Amino acid sequence: MAQKLSLIAARAKAIRDKAFAMTDERREKKAHSQRMHRASPGNKGKDYDHKDGRFESVKQNRGNEGEGTKKESGKKYKIDKKK
Repeated sequence: MAQKLSLIAARAKAIRDKAFAMTDERREKKAHSQRMHRASPGNKGKDYDHKDGRFESVKQNRGNEGEGTKKESGKKYKIDKKK
């Protein structure tokens, strides 16, 4: 569901989101997730959970197993380099 933001707020959010998506840590997680998906294509439609090291449903992964996302904020997870 899209947020109802003013034009100025939407532009500012797009800039923030892009900056976060391009951080080294975020790019490493994205690349690792893509490698994992290529290695096991049977997990289509699922997210790779870097905390648990396994594939989970989108709902479970992005909702932090029902715990919400505030507790998880700023955590550092291990990412296997070039597996």
